[in-house]
Amino acid sequence: MSKTTPRPDDYALMLCRRAKEAAAALATATSGRKDAALKAAAAMIRSRASDLSAANRKDLDEGHKANLPAALLDRLELAPKRIEAMAAGLEQIAALKDPVGEIIAGWRRPNGLLIEKVRVPIGVILMIYESRPNVTADAAALTLKSANAVILRGGSEAIRSNMAIAAVFAEAVESQGLPPAAIQVVETTDHAFVGKLLKMTGYIDLAIPRGGKSLIKYVTEESRVPVIKHYEGVCHTFVDETADLKMASDICFNAKVQRPGVCNAMETMLVHEAVAGRFLPEISARMAAAGVELRGDDASRAVCPEMKSATEDDWSTEYLDLILSIKVVKDVGEAIEHIRRYGSAHSDAIVSRDEPSIERFVNEVDSSAVFVNTSTRFNDGGEFGFGAEVGISTDKLHARGPMGLEELTSYKYVVYGSGQVRQ
Repeated sequence: MSKTTPRPDDYALMLCRRAKEAAAALATATSGRKDAALKAAAAMIRSRASDLSAANRKDLDEGHKANLPAALLDRLELAPKRIEAMAAGLEQIAALKDPVGEIIAGWRRPNGLLIEKVRVPIGVILMIYESRPNVTADAAALTLKSANAVILRGGSEAIRSNMAIAAVFAEAVESQGLPPAAIQVVETTDHAFVGKLLKMTGYIDLAIPRGGKSLIKYVTEESRVPVIKHYEGVCHTFVDETADLKMASDICFNAKVQRPGVCNAMETMLVHEAVAGRFLPEISARMAAAGVELRGDDASRAVCPEMKSATEDDWSTEYLDLILSIKVVKDVGEAIEHIRRYGSAHSDAIVSRDEPSIERFVNEVDSSAVFVNTSTRFNDGGEFGFGAEVGISTDKLHARGPMGLEELTSYKYVVYGSGQVRQ
């Protein structure tokens, strides 16, 4: 917390009051003004890329000194491509349809009343997240476009990066006549402060935690405001007996190696026993050459004895690293049962050419996203065409999967009459 920041209780109340006032102003802001603010923020991110990199370098240096895991450091880094991706993401969100004010449905009753179901902002959103500074930009952009005020509480490891990004947004928002308090970053890294914010009923309408299992558990247990959970990603890919094995190899390699430190990376590969003898030697060699540590069940190790032996804990572990569990299964039914038992309802895939197996997998795997002949890495707001996301919900209420603009809105009913009274 800066030298001028008041004591914690006063600071929490100040943030919340400012956010609530900003939310009221945003609710009536025009689409044009919100989009102009997003475009201004994109231009500033590009023009100030060196400043953002400098702030991020300080966070990375501190992270190295603290011996943060390689996966965490990867998520923390704002490489030039990621800074450009942030800016481009803001422009993509600006180009999307504004959900606020959309008439979801409308009907006229026999008494002449016209009833419309209209999309509205949620209000004030508290985002609690770890490591990835780009989440600051994504969350700020999506909440602004959907006319919500947001309080952003990132991890201490990214405090400088987050503050630098927030400063850009504050200036861009204010330049368009919108309240800068629409986007606020918590300046203190005190973990206890999160608990204070989670008790601010009457001010905060929704909390969205995004991070490790312990963070989600803490927020869920401590919060007095509604929470949408972004639980861990124990993601699976099942290689069926009819799969194109070259395709399966490419999909599995991408799902594990392309970016292992994210929630939609594959953690367990399930292989049909009919193709294990042909598929496992090739994919194991390919994974090992990329530095992946392989942990297999007895059947997998019978084909590739160089694998380590998987333990019971491996099947339910989100590694976020170059580690992969491998299990041979007898059929699609056993693959589904394994996913039900050990998965986290996040992202699961099947590689197959058999329509009945595909249909069964799609219908019976109850995850936020199910993939057919493609990588679990596509469970992402940007890849779904949402511009970005504030998280991938594994809940079933009020949102599920990548949370974009529509998922950051609620609705109200507007009823038009011509003097009707109820009898």
